[in-house]
Amino acid sequence: MRCPFCGHDDTQVKDSRPTEDNAAIRRRRLCPACGSRFTTFERVQLRELIVVKKNGQRNPFDRDKLERSIAIAVRKRPIDSERVERIINGIQRRLESSGETEIPSSMIGELVMDALYNLDKVAYVRFASVYRNFHEAKDFEDFVGKLGGDGDHI
Repeated sequence: MRCPFCGHDDTQVKDSRPTEDNAAIRRRRLCPACGSRFTTFERVQLRELIVVKKNGQRNPFDRDKLERSIAIAVRKRPIDSERVERIINGIQRRLESSGETEIPSSMIGELVMDALYNLDKVAYVRFASVYRNFHEAKDFEDFVGKLGGDGDHI
């Protein structure tokens, strides 16, 4: 593993243990060149996934991008980081076990929307505002109006 601080190619594993949900191995590493310590996570990847965007562009699935998107939606909300991690793991498992190697970006967006709806309504609206590309206050009003109506999500 390359050191993220100095770029040295050979780092030492000092400690390994499973994460709380047993979905990954957490490794504490030490760089012998610069003495820096850092943590890596090792996860099982069932298959290579390609995300097909609305414009037809194809990119490898990026778990970190999914994690960043959800983190922005739940920022400053009373949500345990382990619950967020379970959501991310669940979405990734669903995508990998779908049997498809090419996944439409809209499918990922809908999975995130469903998960956030069940987790936190504010995070759900935040994510939806970007995902559904709200342009003005009226878009929010319409969306939240439908949300508050009969309890079903959009």
